[in-house]
Amino acid sequence: MTIEYDEKGKFYTNVIQKVAVPAIVQTTKNLIRGMVHVRQDERLKDELENSEDFIAMTNVEVLDGDGKTAFSGSFLAIQKDQIVWVMPASGEAGQ
Repeated sequence: MTIEYDEKGKFYTNVIQKVAVPAIVQTTKNLIRGMVHVRQDERLKDELENSEDFIAMTNVEVLDGDGKTAFSGSFLAIQKDQIVWVMPASGEAGQ
């Protein structure tokens, strides 16, 4: 990691700071609960509108059509083309 300072003391780094936001994501096949990672001072909507093809989720639980857990894991990258809707969730992932 590199850190550069300007003449006013402001620093710049190549590391992008993100905040984990509890969310529920409906894809074309499954419902996913977990934490979506959003840049600091941005909204969940902003993360969906950026130019990247995938969104990162951690502490995920993927539910099938019957509401049963089909998969759970520490990381999942979801292709944005497969997302039907997204909403912030209150509480921790999986609740």
